[in-house]
Amino acid sequence: MKLPEAGRAAISREKITGYLLSRTHQQGRHKAAGFIRFGFSLERWEILAAALRSHVAQHEVSAVAETPYGTRYVVDGILETPDGRKPAVRSVWFIGKGEVVPRLVTAYFLDRREGE
Repeated sequence: MKLPEAGRAAISREKITGYLLSRTHQQGRHKAAGFIRFGFSLERWEILAAALRSHVAQHEVSAVAETPYGTRYVVDGILETPDGRKPAVRSVWFIGKGEVVPRLVTAYFLDRREGE
């Protein structure tokens, strides 16, 4: 199954610049180091957002979890990167109760060595 409404997936600028590509965010800085190593950059954050939209459109949902607040979806697969390498990435999405548009929660490398 594909992520519901994947074509409308919401990825905020703040999620990318303040978390996934932030070298100073407590949890995000380690992810940022990996994404930057694959050619993504803070200045061109839209490229990572587009890659994550493509990632979720191309790959199947690998896990679904219902919560009291909505549904969490996990999508695993290859991420197209600016430098041409193709690391395996997990992206996590959330659709809140009464909502239809999935929001990006996080993304990280499945093979930790790739993101280090």
